[in-house]
Amino acid sequence: GFWRFAAEHWRTGITEARGVLSTRSYMNAAQRYVPSIGAADVRRGGLGLRAQAVGRDGSLVDDFVIEQRDGVTAIRNAPSPAATSSLAIAEHVVARMGLGR
Repeated sequence: GFWRFAAEHWRTGITEARGVLSTRSYMNAAQRYVPSIGAADVRRGGLGLRAQAVGRDGSLVDDFVIEQRDGVTAIRNAPSPAATSSLAIAEHVVARMGLGR
């Protein structure tokens, strides 16, 4: 699915890479939203990454995908250990399994 996603969004990827590599390019893009911002207002920082699951068709997957097959319930793409231990999510999964109250 990654290659399908990349083929559809390659222009955005190039734009993002350009902003990472060039402060001037980043500032030009930022000035569309905040016209008064200038080079003195920003400083280069570390890169941030966010994991994102992609479906086989190239679509972005929601934070949680709950699938049931052959009596097995699986949760994929859980964003954090805290979220996976959430009682609200546990209640939702139990209800989907037909085991709820």
